[in-house]
Amino acid sequence: MPTMADVARSAGVSVATVSHVLNETRPVLPHTRQAVLDAIEELGYTPNTLARSLVTSRTRSIGLAVSAISNPYFTEILQGVEAAALAHGYSLLIADPHDDPAHERKVVQLLHERRVDGMIVATSAEPRELLAYLDRHAVPTVLLDRVIDDRADGGPRFDQVCAENTGPTARLVTHLAGLGHRRIGLVAGLSGLSTTSERITGYRQGLAAAGLPLDDGLVVPGNSESAGAERATAALMSHATPPTALVTANNAMTIGALRALREHGLSVPHDIALCCFDDFAWADLFSPRLTAIAQPSREIGAEAVRVLLERLAAPDRAARTVRLPCAFVHRSSCGCPEENGAAAAARSRPAWSTGSRQRSARSRPAPPSGQPDHPQHPGCSGHHEHSGYPEEGTLS
Repeated sequence: MPTMADVARSAGVSVATVSHVLNETRPVLPHTRQAVLDAIEELGYTPNTLARSLVTSRTRSIGLAVSAISNPYFTEILQGVEAAALAHGYSLLIADPHDDPAHERKVVQLLHERRVDGMIVATSAEPRELLAYLDRHAVPTVLLDRVIDDRADGGPRFDQVCAENTGPTARLVTHLAGLGHRRIGLVAGLSGLSTTSERITGYRQGLAAAGLPLDDGLVVPGNSESAGAERATAALMSHATPPTALVTANNAMTIGALRALREHGLSVPHDIALCCFDDFAWADLFSPRLTAIAQPSREIGAEAVRVLLERLAAPDRAARTVRLPCAFVHRSSCGCPEENGAAAAARSRPAWSTGSRQRSARSRPAPPSGQPDHPQHPGCSGHHEHSGYPEEGTLS
């Protein structure tokens, strides 16, 4: 097996120069650097990572703590993190905190003990102990998906990368309102998560923009999981005046809501309209195809790596929060007929937004054998648009 000394002899330089090229510990003239790289390629030399870490105090590894096994949304984020890390010459150590406060603290400590250069973490709903550990040990960290502004001035202690939540949720509500719905339910996520509170805020903003009253009884916790959403949806449909449309606040809860609606003998969208936050790979395989907000999952993962590397390069800069825009994916579970082509895109704006807000109110879902008794809005054939609110376009 070739050694660093072999590389030095082949390139006609000192061992120290080879070390500087490999570890980037001192500037090297371009032609000298290229000679070293050519020698490495020719000899098939493999650097000793452990030895390099002793010299640089860096392992060129990133710790990632996300519940990727149980949540397909985080699985896509993981793919984005992995690709970006590899592109920058970093390896990835992965741990699943299972959204459990005690467990996340343990797995993050284990990653830290592996001497990762920095951490990317999707926190639980109760991350106080975790954040205290990261702060105490000054671990370069990017918080993923969930925003925590916990400084005295209201800003973040750590860099954060997430998607927009408020505007896109409002977009779903205003779309349903534009179809004539007056009682729109929300199956909300786990209490304590910023994604939950922001999507509830978006739901309320959507109602207000559509001129609809807020009924707190139509907002039920689904706890960000399928079983919880099934119970929440069953409770909503047991109301004396149940909702005629439903928004589910993540992909797992969409599955639970659909299960509960089926158990109640209700057909989507003929008996009740449905829109969901989180598009997922099989959303357009459902019948009907699901109208959804699509988060840029892989881009979120890649951006988290970029922000972390910027933190490693400039440890003293102020923490910042990066939000990426989502897309409104227009299909047919909202009650719109399927349609192809440019007509769908041209007519995708809710009718109320052009000035007409007069719609017939619905107090109960239509009978299963009947036709939908709300005005149908054309254009739901997999059409994507950036989810701006109240105007279309990229969210700021």
